[in-house]
Amino acid sequence: MIDYATKRRHMVESQLRPNGITDARINGAMWDIPRELFVPPSRQALAYIDEDLALSVPSQGRNVRYLMEPMVFARLVQLADIGEEDLVLDVGCGLGYSAAVLSRLARSVVALEDDEEMARSANTNLTTNGILNVAVVSGPLAQGYAREAPFDVIFVNGQVEEVSPSLLEQLKDGGRLVAVIDHGPVGKATLFSRHGSATSQRVAFDASVGRLSGFDVARPSFVF
Repeated sequence: MIDYATKRRHMVESQLRPNGITDARINGAMWDIPRELFVPPSRQALAYIDEDLALSVPSQGRNVRYLMEPMVFARLVQLADIGEEDLVLDVGCGLGYSAAVLSRLARSVVALEDDEEMARSANTNLTTNGILNVAVVSGPLAQGYAREAPFDVIFVNGQVEEVSPSLLEQLKDGGRLVAVIDHGPVGKATLFSRHGSATSQRVAFDASVGRLSGFDVARPSFVF
């Protein structure tokens, strides 16, 4: 029988703390939350590896959905600087793990998922684990969830070509959005901050994670 509690401890001690995760709340949440219960049953034994873990298989017009590797995920969460009274939008929540961690840091979380089957599974996983301050909703990821805006924090669960203006507009004044933005062969973990009607951005570190569908930029075709 696999000792998942020991795997969680090793994840925190060998993947998070040595890589600059100093927020005890993040380490505590990721130590406590059973990551293996938020992945397909056939992949539970791999839940604590230090790389992205596939949650789905390729389908027409969609990328494989990944659970972000623990270290990059934790660094992005720390970059977002989530407060106890914050309202967080979790974009691309997958099977609910990211929302579970964020729920331990914030007052409440809106977990957005465009795959309805995944959304149902996420809701079941969160409820089964007694996490009651997360609302799972369905819709296009790049459009965010304006019905519950504005948000203190928007967390984008994957690598994207760009963040849509409509998503940035859903931040409160002083709100933060974190995402990994395409930048050649290596993605850039980027912090966007809203100040009144203006938005600033700062690259924080290099990161390569699974792509998130729905954020592709339409480019004009080449004409001879």
